[in-house]
Amino acid sequence: MIIEHRGVVPRIHRTAWIAPNAVISGDVEVGEETRVLYGAVLTSEGAPVKVGARCVIMEHAVIRGAGSRSSRFPAEIGDHVLVGPHAHLSGCSIGANSFIATGCIVFNGARIGAGSVVALNGIVHTDTLLPEGSVVPIQHVAVGNPGRIYNPSQWDEIRNGLDDMKLFRRKVFGIETGDRTFADTYHEMLERYTRGLAIHRQDRVVPE
Repeated sequence: MIIEHRGVVPRIHRTAWIAPNAVISGDVEVGEETRVLYGAVLTSEGAPVKVGARCVIMEHAVIRGAGSRSSRFPAEIGDHVLVGPHAHLSGCSIGANSFIATGCIVFNGARIGAGSVVALNGIVHTDTLLPEGSVVPIQHVAVGNPGRIYNPSQWDEIRNGLDDMKLFRRKVFGIETGDRTFADTYHEMLERYTRGLAIHRQDRVVPE
């Protein structure tokens, strides 16, 4: 399904193939010979999405360009990238020839260099920088600039790298937290999110 969002129609190369129940919405560019499989979603939510040539975006993957009044995080996928089923990529940059496996999550502002691998259920957190040829092992978490790799049991180190989630809330929801806890800011985050998403009421399905 191709959707005009904020008056912008996706740009899909004539040689690309989009599954009939995939969703491509708004300021999205899909390069030549790229394949977007069943149930995948590529959506511009305040920032553009660009997928390069000869990529494979597998079933139920989500690629989101993220933006708010204060910040914009385009999603940029280089050539020859495979994004596995149920992966979620938001406002990040993935270098060419990279492999993002099933169930991976890459957050706003993260940058992954060319030829990298994020293995099953790996996480690359907000503003993390990984150089070319990086490997995030199965279920591990990359945090920081330069990125460091942690196993899931190293929660304290991961939390310290994220500045106790303040960076996450600022980058993903545009919330300046001060000394407020997640619970203190939750309703403000949700209110901003629902208000921003209301713009979808104006969307239009583009006829085939």
